[in-house]
Amino acid sequence: MDLLLSETFLSPILTSLKVSLIATLGSLIISILFILLTARPFPGKSVVETLIMLPMVLPPTVVGFLLLLLFGKQGLGQLGFSPVFTIYAAIIAATVVATPLMYQSLKIGIDNVSTDVLDAAKVDGAGHLTIFKKIILPLSKGALLTGILFSFARALGEFGATLIFAGNIPGVTQTMATAIYIAIDNNELFLAGLWVALMIVFSFILMLIIQNLKKTHKKEAV
Repeated sequence: MDLLLSETFLSPILTSLKVSLIATLGSLIISILFILLTARPFPGKSVVETLIMLPMVLPPTVVGFLLLLLFGKQGLGQLGFSPVFTIYAAIIAATVVATPLMYQSLKIGIDNVSTDVLDAAKVDGAGHLTIFKKIILPLSKGALLTGILFSFARALGEFGATLIFAGNIPGVTQTMATAIYIAIDNNELFLAGLWVALMIVFSFILMLIIQNLKKTHKKEAV
């Protein structure tokens, strides 16, 4: 019990939850903006969509290295602010890797909205933004919730990009994923096992909710 209530055990959990929640919100905002941007055909649209999805297939260490170059002293850090090795770096890394899942889920949900409903709204004089807020998003709520849960799970388990870009500073940037790595490296297997068990429980609950959402969505579609 002393270990379970200690800062050593609780700090990475609280940091992970904080980073994951903010990253999920960030990925939602970014995904909506990109969906609005790519709503109409334009030259290079496929390139933009490919760039959005790229972090999904790139090794996390590559993502971390690219973020380090972008925000480091040789990049935007020259402007006087560099998030490297801060909690902001962990949030940025988690947001970048979570956004493709959010974008993909939202896009699939939006693509499944009936064109007849959209055409009827246009005939009634509704603008693109009104259609998106009043029709598309409500009809895509299943995909939206799935995207939120997937993105949260992905952000919660982020390791490679976070370790390179944010480091593993206890009480600052140390998440459960990086804490497990360090604990195993230090042969603290019991401590690592506790975090692993907690991650499995979190992941199982999230996936169970997602599966139930899919079943509900299928019933509503029928």
